[in-house]
Amino acid sequence: MPSPTLSGLDRRLFLTSTLGAAAAVAGLSGCAESSAATSSKGSSTAPLADKVPAGTSLKVSSFQGTQQLQFKLAKLGELPFEVSSWVNVAAGPDVINAFRANSLDLANNAGIPPIQAHFQGFDARIVAINITRRPNYVFATKPGSDIRTVADFKGRKLAFSQGQAQGVVLLRALKKAGLAYDDVQLVPLTSNQFLTALQSGQVDIAPLGNTQSPAYLAQYESKGARIITTDVVDLLNLLWAPAAVLNDPAKAAAVAAYIPYWARGTVWAYENPGIWNEEFYVKTQNLTAQQAKSISDLANKPLFPPSWAEAIRWEQETADLLAEGGFVKKFDVSSLFDHRFEAIAARSVTAEYRK
Repeated sequence: MPSPTLSGLDRRLFLTSTLGAAAAVAGLSGCAESSAATSSKGSSTAPLADKVPAGTSLKVSSFQGTQQLQFKLAKLGELPFEVSSWVNVAAGPDVINAFRANSLDLANNAGIPPIQAHFQGFDARIVAINITRRPNYVFATKPGSDIRTVADFKGRKLAFSQGQAQGVVLLRALKKAGLAYDDVQLVPLTSNQFLTALQSGQVDIAPLGNTQSPAYLAQYESKGARIITTDVVDLLNLLWAPAAVLNDPAKAAAVAAYIPYWARGTVWAYENPGIWNEEFYVKTQNLTAQQAKSISDLANKPLFPPSWAEAIRWEQETADLLAEGGFVKKFDVSSLFDHRFEAIAARSVTAEYRK
């Protein structure tokens, strides 16, 4: 597979070449701003209903069954609406495609997928925020690499997914190290291709989640692979939904009702790492107890801010960073947030988990 350096027009076209949805987004990049502006004016501002109407259902993302397992182990009780399907999807590009296909109503992602959706002209809103203070990603080298620091990335081939958290973490790390986009080769891939690309030597570096790195090192550290850690964080862990879902009063009420379950389930997993490690990482992900512990030791304390001001600033910085590289057009990210839901997560948890 070629490893092109992305610059100029190539960056602007990169999104359509990597998301696998060319037909859906063809011609939209030039009109994303006007499309998003029109749809944001039409987004609902109606007060949220106190109760979810009978018969309401949602299709909710739950990668590898995480959400159902958390809710079960935390004994949170039944949701006040039907989940017509738990969708095993996590990567931002896949979530956007599922939104477009009406096969998903509510998803858990990082901050960058909503920016990409806007760039494509797809109207969606953020409804809940969990602030991340510690890095969730590290940079893994291919086996036999001599790379030791981010400064060593110069002139190397780096796995880059524009539509996912891993992409913005990489861009922020490069900026902090004083490296320009043209100092490196950004290889367009999606995160599920990163491991194969590292193993084959197609790329020199790929961002891996903390949950992936133990297994990678177990297999390749003896062959010269290593992990490079930084203090670069991806601040936002969020829930978001298509505007069409949020404009439906019944579905919007269901989304509002789901947020406390999501927040409390996240807190439960943080407070009960021993049980979570065994039930999820060991039993469903086939990790050893030690590997599972190495992941939970890096876990972020959940923080659900009553105000989204910091989140909006961070999202704007991220969008501006992408715009500087020519990956998206500059825009005001405040249109991505549905403030009707702003305080729900914070009200759902105890004071120590409120930002």
